[in-house]
Amino acid sequence: MKTPERQTKIIATIGPATESEEMLESLISEGVDVMRLNMAHASHEWIREITERIRRIGEKVKREPAILMDVKGPEIRTGYLQSPVQLKRGDLIDLVFTAQPEPPRIEKVWQVEVNYDKLHEHLKPGNNVLLDNGLIPLLVVEISPKKIRCRVLQDAELKSRRHVNLPGIKTGLPSITEKDRLDTLVGIECEHDFFALSFTRDADAIDLFKSFLKDNNSNAQVIAKIEDQQGVNNLEEIVTASDGLMIARGDLGIECPFEELPIIQRKAVSICLSRGKPVIVATHLLESMIESPVPTRAEISDVANAINEEADCVMLSGETTTGLYPIECVRMLKRISSRIERELPPVLSESLRLFRPKAKMLRSAALLALRMENAAVLVFTRSGDLAAKLGALRPNGAPLFAFTDIPGLHRRLRLIWGIEPFLMEFSKDPEQTIQEAIKRLIEEERVETGDQIVTVTNVLADGKVVESIQLREVDV
Repeated sequence: MKTPERQTKIIATIGPATESEEMLESLISEGVDVMRLNMAHASHEWIREITERIRRIGEKVKREPAILMDVKGPEIRTGYLQSPVQLKRGDLIDLVFTAQPEPPRIEKVWQVEVNYDKLHEHLKPGNNVLLDNGLIPLLVVEISPKKIRCRVLQDAELKSRRHVNLPGIKTGLPSITEKDRLDTLVGIECEHDFFALSFTRDADAIDLFKSFLKDNNSNAQVIAKIEDQQGVNNLEEIVTASDGLMIARGDLGIECPFEELPIIQRKAVSICLSRGKPVIVATHLLESMIESPVPTRAEISDVANAINEEADCVMLSGETTTGLYPIECVRMLKRISSRIERELPPVLSESLRLFRPKAKMLRSAALLALRMENAAVLVFTRSGDLAAKLGALRPNGAPLFAFTDIPGLHRRLRLIWGIEPFLMEFSKDPEQTIQEAIKRLIEEERVETGDQIVTVTNVLADGKVVESIQLREVDV
């Protein structure tokens, strides 16, 4: 039996470095499972073009990746500056809600526009404000409805349209902006498989976004991005409401104390495993490889830690959008994950809660496959739930095959740890469906004579449909 090269999935963000047909084909051939399109930097025209290109190349190489649109979400940014501002420690800076003057300084006080005119309602003297992804720390010293006066805490250069972070501060920003709605409509038009909702703060945000998708006839799944303390506080309800979780460590590491980040990551992965929801570890995995052909030793350990924690996916951002070595980054993730997985014990996860009888039977099927040589698990699914539960059991080392007759679901299953998905028409006769699935596996050289396949399926017994675990030996 062809054992899986790795069972942890890989997500690559597409950008200028990887948007060509040649690069996309290389990424898919190297095993990228999900292509991420970041709406913070994408036009609608580009989204339509790149989606068509990914779909066409996926069909060409007979390995269709899923597409995830990452909607921008609510954010606070500074305004436009004609030229960068050189800030010195101790300088005063006013955050204002109208366009700043040029030059942006009045009586030795810098004037910087922010795009959220209710900011003064959420801050008080003594709070910290971070500009440019935390590189420019400010201390609030005075507040009025027209401006927020702050003191600069270290020398820095401020450029146009930088991120504004408010560590630990709850804001009244909307969960979904008008831009998010317009972007999402394009993603729905292009039949994207997943939408990642930035700065998810509670379950209500997920429910609202799912309603928007349903109202526009989309069956795409929603991935919640955890990026601030409020999201961390509501982690369990967010995981329950969403179809998956992304631990977005960039903003999360700014909004929360940095020493808390590994603890948050471990807790988030654990909660997702217990509920059978896929979880993605994202941001800065191989950041140095944007410019270097090899990662730092710390980055290798960071990726290995995500694999050890049994995350479903690891994600590349700048490494594959603008980096010099995108293919090498994918190969590096494959190399690390395959090696670390070989060290994980062949035992099932005990944290997953299984309720339905058929789902409970999965545990026995997966355990049987682990206890036998040259054995795989085969499931048939129309909702994806059975495959998600099988992946969440983490039967490390056993190939996991999921067949569906629902177009689109076969791509969405690529997000799940260990699952190798197939699209195939189902017969009314369960036995015929099993035989056709095994035939497909033989044709694609996934199994060979003498291999064992454990499957959970329904059979007719005394005129009734009952669930069963079956063991099939492959006979080519």
